[in-house]
Amino acid sequence: MCGILGALGPPATLSEAELRQGLERLAHRGPDAEGVFLDREAGVMLGHRRLAILDLSTAGHQPMHSPSRRFVLVYNGEIYNFRELRRELEGLGHRFRGHCDTEVMLAAIEHWGVEAAVHRFLGMFAFALWDRAERRLWLGRDRLGKKPLYIALFGASLMFASELEALHAFAAFRPTVDRDSLALFLRYRYVPDPRSIYREVVKLPPGHLLAVAPEELAGTTVAGLLARAVRYWSAREVALAGRRRPVTDAAEARERLDALLEEAVACRMIADVPLGALLSGGIDSSLVIALMQARSSRPVRSFTIAFDDPAYDESAFAAAIARHLGTEHRELRVTAADALDLVPSLPVMFDEPLGDASAIPTALVCRLARREVTVALSGDGGDETFGGYNRYFRALREARVLRIPRWLRTPAARGLDLLTALCGAAGLRAKGLAKRADRIRHRDLAALYRHRLSHWERAERLVPAAGPAEMPVFVSPAPPLGDPAHYMMWLDTESYLPGDVLVKVDRASMAASLEIRSPLLDHRVVEFAWRLPASLKIRDGVGKRILRRLLGRRLPAELFERPKRGFNVPLAAWLRGPLRDWAESLLDERRLREEGFLDPYPIRACWKEHLAGRRNWGHALWDVLVFQAWLEHWHGGGRAASGGPGSLT
Repeated sequence: MCGILGALGPPATLSEAELRQGLERLAHRGPDAEGVFLDREAGVMLGHRRLAILDLSTAGHQPMHSPSRRFVLVYNGEIYNFRELRRELEGLGHRFRGHCDTEVMLAAIEHWGVEAAVHRFLGMFAFALWDRAERRLWLGRDRLGKKPLYIALFGASLMFASELEALHAFAAFRPTVDRDSLALFLRYRYVPDPRSIYREVVKLPPGHLLAVAPEELAGTTVAGLLARAVRYWSAREVALAGRRRPVTDAAEARERLDALLEEAVACRMIADVPLGALLSGGIDSSLVIALMQARSSRPVRSFTIAFDDPAYDESAFAAAIARHLGTEHRELRVTAADALDLVPSLPVMFDEPLGDASAIPTALVCRLARREVTVALSGDGGDETFGGYNRYFRALREARVLRIPRWLRTPAARGLDLLTALCGAAGLRAKGLAKRADRIRHRDLAALYRHRLSHWERAERLVPAAGPAEMPVFVSPAPPLGDPAHYMMWLDTESYLPGDVLVKVDRASMAASLEIRSPLLDHRVVEFAWRLPASLKIRDGVGKRILRRLLGRRLPAELFERPKRGFNVPLAAWLRGPLRDWAESLLDERRLREEGFLDPYPIRACWKEHLAGRRNWGHALWDVLVFQAWLEHWHGGGRAASGGPGSLT
């Protein structure tokens, strides 16, 4: 795991000093080595910070040149099938001086070409490749978006980086906040790909390649540049292909998935540094660790977080699973004060706003693991791929309601709204009525999904001059996947997974210089999962049924069969208690008005309601606070970053 940084453009704009300053800002991603490549005449410079995982010698350092010297590569990630590719390439006449995956990547690219080689790569990656022969820069990102890659364009200068923080080292980097992206963030708690919080910066979407030459940069925009990117892997096409070729025999499905998962775990255990796993006590991480332990000749090192508040603590379940599997288990007991001490560092750790409060315990467990290991496997991806979220179960119920003509549902929803208001005026709780109204008023399943995930339903009203807070994936035609739960899983794979979950895991782990590997997000596992009927994933309000059956072969059911909790923190109580003064400062009415990004009135109204205990606005307010803290850290309150309405589409 590493950090990459570079630029393409007029020779006079290239500064090795700026490049090295930016690399220093990525030192947490790669504390073991630094390297640069600068060809001023060609107009390109590449930088790399290395976290050594495979081949700890200098033979694994980057930037790395291909044997012919045609290609120069910097990349962040791991190619898990590099040994198989190496054997194939050796049979084709290639020779290798070390035993790292970077060298294999270069040989594959030299032999098959960039696009064909990327199709052969199994792993997580974001890379920049300079082709000296064609004087062209290639940028690429893995299929599911595990590794980040930001691209900025200022004039005729393109810049790219693993994190926004590094781009601030370039003198030409003078970004403005994109108000449309801010509205999207406030609605969904993350800035969805390909947008970023800045108007002049995009994220290369998952499964895409972009090739560009220096002379092609003048006169274009970053959105125009992105329009040239080629998609080499599509979650939509994978989902549709899987539905066309279903595996309907349950026993066959279990055996084939079990074999795939065993292989996915095995290849992610290859490392030249200490290895462990994060254990939450849930189905996904427990299955990963069980598969790891079955292949390991010594106890696997497992790590978990324990909270003082029993409502959020699952450490006892994790400990019981660790005992049964025989892992070498480590537990860190975290108090509220420990968690709150992390809050001031969030704007640095997440240099683009992320409102997912589970980033706090994620960062803490990564710090714990890094004390003993450099690589840790996790259970990320199981919910989106195998139907673990409660919203999928609700979708199956609510789809029946949505079949009723809308002209009948609309007045019914209004009636329930009126009844809710009357109950509220009388001091009665009417949460159930409000939820029923929500279920029946929406136009379709996509609208209901957006409502479920929205923290601020009309977020554009909070951001002066912002456009509608909608993502293209939510308004594009729905793929014919056969059932509402699968439709929501596809939406999550396209949006929530790369925009929230994988960002959280990448930044929290990299802040601790820890590499996280996710076997359940092996693209072969994901592709096979789309061939499974919904009944093998969800039935009778229970999700991940096939994973439960596979885990049941290795663990007693009583150790993992329990209601899903998630990795949460008591936000509502924190904001009324120990974080109150911090929040009050960031939500000061005069401050909000002077900064000009947010309308103070609705935010202050929600803050007062929350403090009074009349309603829990914890998550919605947390998004606002995250943005305010980010703005304060990176732009000193926002005046330097203030811009007009964003135009990125």
